[in-house]
Amino acid sequence: MPSKNVQELLGDKAAFLLEHKCSTIDQAQLSLPSPNHVEEIWINSNRNNQVLRSLQQILSHGRLANTGYCSIFPVDQGIEHSAGSAFAPNPIYFDPENIIRLAVEGGCNAVASTFGVLGIMSRKYAHRIPFIVKINHNELLSIPNRYDQTLFGSVRAAWNMGALAIGATIYWGSTESIRQLKEIAEAFELAHELGMATILWCYTRNNGFKVDGVDYHTSADLTGQANHLGVTLQADIIKQKLPTNNGGYLAIKQGKTNPLVYERLTSDHPIDLCRYQVANCYMGKVGLINSGGESKGASDLTTAVETAIINKRAGGMGLILGRKAFQRPFADGVDLLHAIQDIYLDKDITIA
Repeated sequence: MPSKNVQELLGDKAAFLLEHKCSTIDQAQLSLPSPNHVEEIWINSNRNNQVLRSLQQILSHGRLANTGYCSIFPVDQGIEHSAGSAFAPNPIYFDPENIIRLAVEGGCNAVASTFGVLGIMSRKYAHRIPFIVKINHNELLSIPNRYDQTLFGSVRAAWNMGALAIGATIYWGSTESIRQLKEIAEAFELAHELGMATILWCYTRNNGFKVDGVDYHTSADLTGQANHLGVTLQADIIKQKLPTNNGGYLAIKQGKTNPLVYERLTSDHPIDLCRYQVANCYMGKVGLINSGGESKGASDLTTAVETAIINKRAGGMGLILGRKAFQRPFADGVDLLHAIQDIYLDKDITIA
């Protein structure tokens, strides 16, 4: 049985999340996270030896080292949402060194942040924790706001600072997505040539995904397709928000789906919805890491643990959690990161 602390934290959701058995996509069909992930998956691919080494270094670092699972600490909210909105709750994170320190002391596999954050501290830390440079961002200072991802630097600059990987976002469904697709495809190709791994933030973005007051941006079917587009671009890891509903394709009445997606391949259970996201990552061959989401205060620990359980039991590779950790005192942030890592280390929390 999972630890008593986990069960108490989950409260009346404990049985719902810990005892669920998936009857949609059987776990036997999945490539599950493994200590031998690189040898089992990527050794057969077109990734060169340098990329294999970079992936292995990321998966061999931190408290989850050599488990096949991954805990990444991301901080690009200073660009995406404004530095004030991100760091006012804890101003020490205006200093980039504290961002990296939290990832190090939090036992993360890697730290993902901007060119500026990682570049200004690269000589001190690039050999101490894997760097993932987020190469594009959504700048929200312009009027009116434009929900677009723009490159902030070059792949070669990320390589020069010692990064083992680059990360990027594509807003699938947006009017700018075709340009973003081309930019990131070229960036990923160069990153692989230089020996860096690639991580794609596969977010959906279109006002048409809101229908009759229901927001389908995180529906399992739409985010699943976003994941499938991401692995087609040869992302080595996919980052996706946890699904909150389903039926986006049916609601927007555009694009093609199949009734079996809803009758056989998914259910209303959050683990089954997340498993559909995993299935769209080439049945788990490309690892799925789910987002930790925004900070809401006292409920953050419970929500983060729930997300980790859903991701792990669905067949995902881990969590990429930022605001819940850095928008609180440093030591509490470390404890929260350790708490979610403990879910992946707990052998009693198994694949559903």
